[in-house]
Amino acid sequence: MNSIRRRTLGLTLLLFLLSIMVISMVSYRYATHEIQQLHDASLARHAHLLGELMQAPIPPAYQQALLQSVENTLQTKQRNPEALVFQLWEGDELLLRSTDAPLAPLAASQSGYTRQQYQGQTWQTYTLSLAEGRRVIVGERDDIRLRLIRQVALRTLLPEFIGLIVLTSLLWWSIGWGLSPLSRMAEQIRNRDPHNLQPLKLSPLPYELATISGALNRLLMRIQRLREREKRFIADAAHELRTPLAVLDLHAQNALTAESPQDREESLHYLRQGVARSTHLVSQLLTLARLDPDETSLPLRPVDALFEVRDALAKLLPLAQQQQQMLQLEADEQDQWALNEVPGTLGTLVQNLVGNAIQHSPPQGTIHVQLKAELNAIILVVDDQGPGIPLSARKAVTERFHRAGPGAGSGLGLSIVERIVAQHAGSLVFDDAPGGGLRVQVTLNRHSGQS
Repeated sequence: MNSIRRRTLGLTLLLFLLSIMVISMVSYRYATHEIQQLHDASLARHAHLLGELMQAPIPPAYQQALLQSVENTLQTKQRNPEALVFQLWEGDELLLRSTDAPLAPLAASQSGYTRQQYQGQTWQTYTLSLAEGRRVIVGERDDIRLRLIRQVALRTLLPEFIGLIVLTSLLWWSIGWGLSPLSRMAEQIRNRDPHNLQPLKLSPLPYELATISGALNRLLMRIQRLREREKRFIADAAHELRTPLAVLDLHAQNALTAESPQDREESLHYLRQGVARSTHLVSQLLTLARLDPDETSLPLRPVDALFEVRDALAKLLPLAQQQQQMLQLEADEQDQWALNEVPGTLGTLVQNLVGNAIQHSPPQGTIHVQLKAELNAIILVVDDQGPGIPLSARKAVTERFHRAGPGAGSGLGLSIVERIVAQHAGSLVFDDAPGGGLRVQVTLNRHSGQS
């Protein structure tokens, strides 16, 4: 499992190490160059010191002892006594040399710095020319010099590596401290009861985690609403189906115990009507659950509103004919009927409104459906010839399972209509029909989805 802390620390250390490597390489090259210059300058200083001693007015008897003392002093200051040697020449005659210096000249007669090979070793030399053909040659073995230079240069880099270790510890601590709110959030979610859908309470939170916390809390609220909706649906279904099922059971018992074919046929007829009502109730309950406002937004599709309304009325025509009623549709074929709808909802809306009108209108009555197209909306008006709805009761008719009158159905039709209208950012208005009865006017936005 990937860790944000490890990933952040790893990336930070990688970038830091690359930077340190580049800086260290530059520092190492610069340090070795500077130390080389210091060693070369040291050779020159030793050569000038020996030259001054050779030219000093010192009796020959003491000169040899003085030079020997100088050699001992130089070797004492060196970590490797064999690293630094010197020779004093007068022409081709070797006047004096250090203990480890060869008998042959370490360098040619020219003055300055040279690099020479002697007995398989490389020597860095400095030659100082004096009067009367005298010259001083001071040499240092190159391998010993380079070893000393590397030791000094690496010591200069040691604090950087120690600092890297310290910085790694500090970065680990600081990143852990910075991510501690995330750890607390993860711990609270991990230890949370699965049935606890209350919002997370974490304070204070950084801006980034506040965004995540807000999204989680919104998700928890949505899940809580969905669970409440499921519980409500189950409770409603159980409540509404209990009585119809009991009635169905009663009709079935009557059919089984009927003493005559006529009584049995009558019981079976009532049983069939009860099954039809129960099937309609279940269908309405499922439709209402699908259109629940807590449901996530459903995709829209473009439809021809006039075609959808005609199709829905054609399906309702047999029911109207059974009641000896007439369905009338008024619409202008030349208008634009394009509408974005949640699939199937316009037909459901028409079936519920016109179905209610058929149920409450008297035989030989007329249900008038008018469809009007406006620039940004489509208006559906349904007029029936029923008893209508009193003004004081119109606010309650869209409530679930609200029934009015002896011929009332499941009490879900207008609630479903209200949900569909809300999904299309429209409006629902109840009024009195011009010829008596109820007028229902629905306005659907052409381009809006769920609200």
